[in-house]
Amino acid sequence: MFQSIQLGIDLGTANTLVYHKNKGMIYNEPTVISVNRQTNKITATGLDAKAMVGKTPAHIETVRPLKEGVIADFDLTSQMLKLVLSKVQNNLNQRFRKPRVTICVPSGSTAVEKRAIENAMHSFGVKSVQLIEEPVAAAIGAGLPITAPISSTIVDIGGGTTEVAVISYGGVVTSRSLRTAGDDLDEEIIQYVKNKYNLMIGEQTAEYVKQTIGYAPGEHVEESMSVRGRDLLTGLPQSVMLTSTEIQAALVDTLNQIVLMIHQTLESSPPELSGDIVDFGITLVGGGALLKGIVPWLEQALHVPIHMADDPLLAVAKGTLMAISDATNRPISSKEDERETEEHLEETKMQS
Repeated sequence: MFQSIQLGIDLGTANTLVYHKNKGMIYNEPTVISVNRQTNKITATGLDAKAMVGKTPAHIETVRPLKEGVIADFDLTSQMLKLVLSKVQNNLNQRFRKPRVTICVPSGSTAVEKRAIENAMHSFGVKSVQLIEEPVAAAIGAGLPITAPISSTIVDIGGGTTEVAVISYGGVVTSRSLRTAGDDLDEEIIQYVKNKYNLMIGEQTAEYVKQTIGYAPGEHVEESMSVRGRDLLTGLPQSVMLTSTEIQAALVDTLNQIVLMIHQTLESSPPELSGDIVDFGITLVGGGALLKGIVPWLEQALHVPIHMADDPLLAVAKGTLMAISDATNRPISSKEDERETEEHLEETKMQS
C-alpha cells in the first residue's frame, strides 16, 4: 500500500535535511552528487558523493547542484531529489507516492528561482509544494514567538547564503539575503594557505580547518593543527602547521560582510521594533553559527544580545515542517487514499 505523507525539506547549499511529520528527521546528508559525465547520470549522492570529492577519475565529477542557495543545474537537482526520496523511503521502511512537501527558499530568491524549485519537486511526483522563506522557517524551528506583537530577529548563516530577518505578527517586517556564507569561509582558508604556503588544499580539508581552529574576531587561546596538500612548486605532497590566529585573520573580511548586512537590516527595522531587538536580541541558526567565538564577537559589533538556537543545524528543517498549513496538515481521507491507489494502478497499467 502506498501512503501519502507530509515532509519538510531544507534544500540547502551544503546539506539537505528531510523531516517527517511524525518521525522527526529522517535524512541529513551533504548536498553533493557525483556525476558520470559520459552518461550525465548521478552515480552517488550525499555522504557517498562527499567521500569522493577530489578522488575521482576524469569522467566522474563531484558537484553541488545548488549554488548560493538556488538551483544551479535543474536536471541534476531533479535526479538528486529522486534519489533522496528513495533513501527517505528506505529510512521509513515504507513506500509512498505523491508526498505533500514544504520546502524552504532564500528570502532573496527570484520568482524564476522559486519556480525552478517547485518544478524540481513536482518532477518526482510531489502532490503539493508549499514554499516558505528560510528566515521564517528558521525562526519557527528555533522556537521564536513569530506571531506575537514583538520583534523576533533571526540570522541564518548557511552554506551558500546568510539570511537576516526581523519578524513580527507572523510576517517578515524587513529582511536581507547575502550570498556570502560558510562556503566563502572555506574558500578564504584555501586561498590563504595557497598564497602563504604555496600549498593547495581541498574543500573538505578547508572545512575541517574552519571547524577545528576557525575563530571569529576576538581574543582566544591559540590552537594549531597540521594540514596536508599539494605543494604548488614541486607538485609533491606537503604538510604545514596552521594556527588559529592566522585562520582567524583569513576569515575576517567575509565575516565583516555578514555583520555589515546584519547591521543594515537592523537599521531598516521600524523604531517600535528596535527596542524589542535590544530586549530580546538576535537568534543564530545555521552551520556558520557554530564558528567559535561568533556570539561574543557579534554582541560586541552589534551591541545587542546574541542567542544560539538549541539546535542551529536543524532549525530550518524543523521549522519548514512545522509551517505546513492546516490544509496540507490534515490527515488523508479514505476516499483520497482510494483515489490515489486507483491512480497508481492506472499508471501501472499504462506503463505495462
